[in-house]
Amino acid sequence: MDAREAALLRAHEHAVRWLASLSERRIPARASVDEIVRALGTELPDTPGTPADVVDLLATACEPGLTAFPSGRFYGFVVGGTEPAALAADWLVSAWDQNSVMRAASPAYAAVEEVAGAWLLDLLGLPDDSGVGFTTGATMANFTCLAAARDEVLRRAGWSVARDGLAGGPRVRAVAGQDRHMAVDLALRYLGLGAPALVAADGQGRMDPQDLRRVLAAGGQGPAVVVLQAGDIHSGAFDPFPEAVRAAREAGAWVHVDGAFGLWAAASPRHEHLTEGCASADSWATDAHKTLNVPYDCGLAVVRDPSALRAAMGLRGDYLIQHEHGDPVDTVPELSRRGRAFTVWAALRSLGRSGVADLVDRLCRHARAFAGGIAAIDGGRVLNDVVFTQVCAEFGDDERTERVLTRLLDDGTTWISGSTWHGRRVMRISVSNWSTDDDDVTRALDAIRRAAAGVSG
Repeated sequence: MDAREAALLRAHEHAVRWLASLSERRIPARASVDEIVRALGTELPDTPGTPADVVDLLATACEPGLTAFPSGRFYGFVVGGTEPAALAADWLVSAWDQNSVMRAASPAYAAVEEVAGAWLLDLLGLPDDSGVGFTTGATMANFTCLAAARDEVLRRAGWSVARDGLAGGPRVRAVAGQDRHMAVDLALRYLGLGAPALVAADGQGRMDPQDLRRVLAAGGQGPAVVVLQAGDIHSGAFDPFPEAVRAAREAGAWVHVDGAFGLWAAASPRHEHLTEGCASADSWATDAHKTLNVPYDCGLAVVRDPSALRAAMGLRGDYLIQHEHGDPVDTVPELSRRGRAFTVWAALRSLGRSGVADLVDRLCRHARAFAGGIAAIDGGRVLNDVVFTQVCAEFGDDERTERVLTRLLDDGTTWISGSTWHGRRVMRISVSNWSTDDDDVTRALDAIRRAAAGVSG
């Protein structure tokens, strides 16, 4: 056995052991950063180490400091686990080590990206001739789509960003809901567009179409981009797409949808009504790591007009071998990148159409179970309409809710993080992992019940 094979075998053993521990292990990490640093060692050795021994050291030193994100009892932030076929495919991505930029360099990758992209458009009910880019995550998917939007609305106004930059050109107005995700503001900042003009939202975070009309009219004529939302980060609510898109169209604006986790509702016959009218937008962003459960580093940027996507993202280089029909490099900001489409193809091929729908429905069912369980706890109150995978609850005043959250994390059975919503401290539950089952939900609810019982009212 050579050194590479021995190292891979050792990594496999550690990975299998880690995954097998998830059903019973404590969810929060057990060790601090300083403890992990000491275990790793702070001095760089003068001489090489055996690859298998290096893998052993990394795994044993880091294991106590790992949070069980892949566990079915992790409900913090909005992060999924990794579906088995996608996880195995990701191992192949590293072993194959493909340059995922040009058709000529890796026909295999280009083919998989083409097939996976078409499957995604079909599942999500989006125009089948749209351009699809595989980015690092939802933030860069939003960036990619909004870059295409910025350049295209300026082109329509007679200005070329590629040639002349932004200075001296018409101002592009960005408009978004009051409850948009912070990633939208970040992408707009990266693009030099500044903070968006804000539109009023209802108590669940849904944009008010009439106020959208008012904000657009107040800004006068000129290039504009409207950002809508499929899945509020707290309530899971969806903007009223038919009315909002109509209002944006009347103002001549480009319409983008931030659907980091909620866009996948379109793949479920039971939940597709939430995305009614969404497909009439101009671009859409989502994150395959969230609801689809592929490994990290896989956002999806979809633009109705492929030429607008290529104009914003494409590049030319004498040393590149570029295809007349386009290459993967024409759809995303990065030149060097992982073969992200391999994992998406594996997840979709493994689940099939019905499996993706079942996954979405199962996550939503677990969210409703959390809502029902919390409502039955003394002092527990669910604050949102549970329409998708998000649940927000409180346990009396802010101070008591915070103490319940602290006791819950100290318990270690589950990870549920807090947030502030409409000025109130809340427990925010996001059900995003394919592996979450009824027992996981029951165990998490039991832990919430213990935490609430241990905090005086």
